[in-house]
Amino acid sequence: MTQHETWAALRAHWQELSDLGGIGALLGWDQSTYLPRGGAAGRARQRALLSGVRHARATDVGYGRLLDQAGALDLGPTEARMLAVARREFERATRLPGEFVRASAQHAGESYAAWVEARPANDWARLVPLLERTLDLSVQRAGFFPEFADPMDFFVDASDEGMTAGQVDAVFAELRAALVPLVDAVTAAPAPRMDFLAREYPIATQLRLGEEVGALYGYDFARGRQDLTAHPFMTRLGARDVRITTRAQLADPTDALYSTLHEVGHALYEQGVAEDLLDTPLGGGVSAGVHESQSRLWENLVGRSRAFWAGQFGRFRDAFPEQLADVSEEEMFRAVNVVRRSLIRTDADELTYNLHVITRYELERQLLGGSLAVRDLAEAWHAAYEANLGLRAPSHVDGVLQDVHWFSGGIGGVFQGYTLGNVLSAQFYAAAQAANPDLDGDIARGEFGRLHGWLRENVYAPGRTFTPNELVERATGQGMTAAPYLAYLRGKYAELYGL
Repeated sequence: MTQHETWAALRAHWQELSDLGGIGALLGWDQSTYLPRGGAAGRARQRALLSGVRHARATDVGYGRLLDQAGALDLGPTEARMLAVARREFERATRLPGEFVRASAQHAGESYAAWVEARPANDWARLVPLLERTLDLSVQRAGFFPEFADPMDFFVDASDEGMTAGQVDAVFAELRAALVPLVDAVTAAPAPRMDFLAREYPIATQLRLGEEVGALYGYDFARGRQDLTAHPFMTRLGARDVRITTRAQLADPTDALYSTLHEVGHALYEQGVAEDLLDTPLGGGVSAGVHESQSRLWENLVGRSRAFWAGQFGRFRDAFPEQLADVSEEEMFRAVNVVRRSLIRTDADELTYNLHVITRYELERQLLGGSLAVRDLAEAWHAAYEANLGLRAPSHVDGVLQDVHWFSGGIGGVFQGYTLGNVLSAQFYAAAQAANPDLDGDIARGEFGRLHGWLRENVYAPGRTFTPNELVERATGQGMTAAPYLAYLRGKYAELYGL
């Protein structure tokens, strides 16, 4: 083959893998939104079949030969990075037996369907054998990569390339040392007014408002849509089909708002990847931590800021004139930034959120290391929450059953990305502010274009062209550091609570 023919064949294969991944994402999106309960078993088989087909194509010997041939080509830096990422994924995929991939996918589908029914019934016992199987599959998966002595090192590297569990441990230790006393001080101060959030807010209006703000942020609804689900997520179904889901309840319209803004942040990242990288190994977010930084940036640093409510409170008061008739902009700002110890991670405020993540990460480490058995996980969860947050869930619904992750995929390598994302969100935002003075003024005017444009250029457009560490250094001028995040939290909450 000529160089042109080899590269064209590779691009065609990458397109096929991308399309198969998109079909799989479509099946998963449908299962979480519209699939009738009776279709769960069939959907698990379909997803298992498709996973097997995609794995076969991802490990095809002909594809391997193409990668070998491309190694001898004269490539530019972007194409060389495409090849390097493709080679890494190919080598990892070929370590996994096809039967293992199919069995894992089918088990994930069956486990998720069981969780959907067992969680509202508080039926932990039903899920114990399923989660034991999940743990077994997770340990097996890590075992195919013996160069990682610690299974958690494998999972952390898989989601945040180049990072180790030891590095995560160090970041978490720094955060815990800083956050615990700050949480203690803030929760000892008088709480803001909250009564108006318990009033009834029509759900259709909540969803419309979230979509309006998401569009202001820059989410392109011509290339996406929003639907309701139990556990919100963003998913890419195709190069130009990036969807979000949210949740809503009659009381507290901020739950739907911030669920939407969180997922919009993820979607802005995916929609912002450069066109010429789509349907290639570089055509998506570079890591779990960087991806989460964007959801947390738009949800919290923007959406919970004083400037945001200066610009958007009128929109909300017009939408809910009766519910907010006696509420001021300042009261709304303080209410959405209340700090209180809680049981639910996705409902947690900025200060306590990381303690929820650290709890899960440490339990995962114990499970993967063999020092904690699944049958003892529920009680270990309660003990950890009492130690880290001073709370004990009244049931398993708000305890070990609350997160979907362990019941829809595997154990390990997911939760730490949420806190790494918090850390990076402040670091990226500080860099954007340095390059664009008076971003707060923009936000107060409902103008998000400068911030979105800086992020699109420096974070979104490169996709996976650089490693996570390289991307962070290029965008911010330094490696990942918790300093901007801790400075942001201390400054914001000291002002709010008069510390």
